[in-house]
Amino acid sequence: MSVSIPQTVVYKQVTNHLSTIDVHLDVYPPSFFPANSTAFFVPAVIYFHGGGLTVGNRQSWFPTWLYNRTTNAGYAFISADYQLLPPATGHDIVQDIQAVLQFVTSREFTTTSPSLNEVEAGSASTEGLGFWVNPEAIAVAGSSAGGLCAYLAAVHCTSPKPKAIISMYGMGGDFFTSHYLSPKARPFFRGREILDPRDFIDYLHPNHDPDAPTDPRRFASLHPVADSALAYHPQTYHIPGYPANPRMLLPRLYLQLGVFLDYFTGAHDDGGISIPLRDALISKHESEAYDDSVAEFDNLIRTLVPVQHHGLFPHFAASKDWPPTLLVHGTEDSAVPIWDSRHLVKRLKALGVNVELYEVQGREHSFDYETGAEDLFGDVFDRVGDFLRSHIGGELNSSN
Repeated sequence: MSVSIPQTVVYKQVTNHLSTIDVHLDVYPPSFFPANSTAFFVPAVIYFHGGGLTVGNRQSWFPTWLYNRTTNAGYAFISADYQLLPPATGHDIVQDIQAVLQFVTSREFTTTSPSLNEVEAGSASTEGLGFWVNPEAIAVAGSSAGGLCAYLAAVHCTSPKPKAIISMYGMGGDFFTSHYLSPKARPFFRGREILDPRDFIDYLHPNHDPDAPTDPRRFASLHPVADSALAYHPQTYHIPGYPANPRMLLPRLYLQLGVFLDYFTGAHDDGGISIPLRDALISKHESEAYDDSVAEFDNLIRTLVPVQHHGLFPHFAASKDWPPTLLVHGTEDSAVPIWDSRHLVKRLKALGVNVELYEVQGREHSFDYETGAEDLFGDVFDRVGDFLRSHIGGELNSSN
């Protein structure tokens, strides 16, 4: 099944002291309209791309398998850009996520997809047919950093409120681990090399500049970005196929330095929040009364993270109102450790949330983009499709 041409629209504009940008989303119509749809109000899956929150756009790492299963169930598939770190922070991204859900439920979209009756009749005369997204039948999905966006939608989107959450190896289920807080001197991220911070000086706050002191105006001069396409060096480069867009390497750099949370929250004052959190983590690990130290650590990090940032952390912000959630995660993931998902599932179950984690044995990050992924993981993908149908409805188009 080929991917249709989307309707691309601007859902908001963003302005900082330097420039104004448009932020886009792509709307892919259903492959058909279910017989029980009312005035062509259709369910929708809103998808947020990965990229560590620093790179990518609505077409990056496009999940064809998810697109096929959603549009073939009579859903609209919506892929959205969002502001990227830096200069954005998680607070800006929350506002973008809220804006996406409000935008897509407030206007009509058009399609050339035939209705179910016309599919069965073998005709397709509905060019330009209008449809609306049903605000009572929205699921939010994301991969990696996009999974974190889905979690933020679960916390912050109330009108409309998602009916289901899909996380593919989503980050942020537990930010208070060595993966996010500890500096690394050896390869840790899919076996890739340790980076030289000097190569990324334009993207480093003065707190993290290896040649400090530096001019703080350089970091403050970053223009807003919501679309940073993937780019690679040619095969003739000394490292063939190496990322040519420096933003592609920023997540690994911030994790390597143990300062990702400083950029995510924008909390750079007084040296940032990563250092005191790191010290607390070390104390927990060194405690002889480990069980007691876990509880103490949980209380301590609530005081170390300023309250205005608590809403960015599922660890703090999860509640019994969290929508039904399916998480899928490879057990050998080195980019987002599976502990992130296991921890979040444990926390959500304790709150009484309908949540399930499907662990894909022996698989690394982004396993669903491997060659032959449909043959290898089709049963996993079908499980996602079944989960969506159980929570936002829809029916299979038997003609595809």
